[in-house]
Amino acid sequence: MDDEVARGTTAAGDPPHPDAPRRAAADAAPGDPQGRGSDFLLLDAAAVPATGKADWLAGRLRQAIADGRLAVGGRLPSTRLLAAELGLSRGVVTEAYRRLAEDGRTEGRRRGGTVVVAAPRPEPAAPEAPPDPAPDALFTGEPTTDVFDALRAAPARVDFTPGRPDLAVFPRTAWLRAERAVLAELSADTLGYGDPRGAPRLRRAVTDWLARSRGIRVSPDEVIVVAGTAQALALLNPVLRAEGVDAVAVEEPGSLGTRQHLHYAGLATPPVPVDEDGVRVDALRATGARAVLLTPAHQFPTGVVTSGERRRELLRWAQEGGLILEDDYDAEHRYDRPPVQALRALLADRVCYLGSVSKLLAPALRIGWTVPPPRYRAALTDAKRFTDLGNPVLPQLVLARLMESGDLERHLRMLRGRHRRRRDAVMAAVGEHLPGAVVHGAAAGLHLTVTYPQDVPDTALAAAALARGVKCHPLSWHRQLPGRPGLVLGYSATPPGVAAEGVAALGRALRELSS
Repeated sequence: MDDEVARGTTAAGDPPHPDAPRRAAADAAPGDPQGRGSDFLLLDAAAVPATGKADWLAGRLRQAIADGRLAVGGRLPSTRLLAAELGLSRGVVTEAYRRLAEDGRTEGRRRGGTVVVAAPRPEPAAPEAPPDPAPDALFTGEPTTDVFDALRAAPARVDFTPGRPDLAVFPRTAWLRAERAVLAELSADTLGYGDPRGAPRLRRAVTDWLARSRGIRVSPDEVIVVAGTAQALALLNPVLRAEGVDAVAVEEPGSLGTRQHLHYAGLATPPVPVDEDGVRVDALRATGARAVLLTPAHQFPTGVVTSGERRRELLRWAQEGGLILEDDYDAEHRYDRPPVQALRALLADRVCYLGSVSKLLAPALRIGWTVPPPRYRAALTDAKRFTDLGNPVLPQLVLARLMESGDLERHLRMLRGRHRRRRDAVMAAVGEHLPGAVVHGAAAGLHLTVTYPQDVPDTALAAAALARGVKCHPLSWHRQLPGRPGLVLGYSATPPGVAAEGVAALGRALRELSS
């Protein structure tokens, strides 16, 4: 195991001096190739001929440039180092480098070393990949597992993809300041293998964050840091199966992406209708499922907030043996309503809480957390340990510092004002260009759901919109049962003027399709 086997230590157990390989190469007999070689191009000293050494080395370098192992801009090692590693005189290496320079392949740049500046013309490129599928192809039939990748790659001038935060306002300055501070105070031991549950400092910061913003009071030992909600679901799979759970009920409509993750794990996803109070508990009971995945603070995609009475019904269902997986995916983003407490704060033994910074900072950070019921904590810790030994520590510590310093809350306050203006622009444009349409879920979140009265399939409308350069999700992607057609429009990453232009294009497409 890489964390149990010591490599490159001296007889006394101390690590070798950084220059030890170079010194050993210099001290060895020049004519003895035993054990010599260079990591550069995997050159083997034993392969050096007795005569014509410069020819041999120049030939190897030319071949590496020709086949792309040495790309234009790549730097060659110093003549002194390469000579020492191969047991050659420095003059041999210098001569080989001179020949490459004469060929026009390399040039010397003083302190920049010897750099590749030209390579032979490559072989004719392979035939180009087939062109991107037509917009209609993305929205024909059931969505495939890679449908989000395909939509993300599709060119568009207006992107209403839901769940996409405004990455242009990622707090680079604050992140860089926090990263420098973390590196300045970081101990060497922190860079070793750590607790698979996550860095203690981040788990403490998360507990403070949850107590302040979600009403959840837990200790750092109850938090497990994960690579986003997607990984949390993957880690839960074997834990649930060990209890005989083979189905997780989901909201209807509900997130296609979440459903795909559950299906990949081999779990069934019986749909449970959502009404104006949240998921219907009578329908949940009828499925017979022992677990349900919910978004109670801001249901995706309808935006419904689970009512107090419906919460009490859910908690009664859970107390009878059910398990609630609470996906708190964008609860921080609210504008026209007061905050609502997380279900995990009300019933710790039967609710597994899932959260992340994907919508608050950036999904590429892959940082989230889960607060499981006590009986699952050890099994989930083992699942995390044997999956990846824990998240990378540096981003965890930087995020912890952002939380501790108040920079994350300041960023959130800035986002709320920015998102409110963008939401208002989309709503105004819907009122102007989509008469008769109904907007759902406007009080919070990063998206709106828009249903319309025309008898036009939402997949056809989404395809027509993409053909006009506007990306969005058809509501039917997020349904398992028949329902009203509609579109899910993410607005957080789209400036108001661009958003208005995009909604106008949607209106034109809908009029053409319904005429």
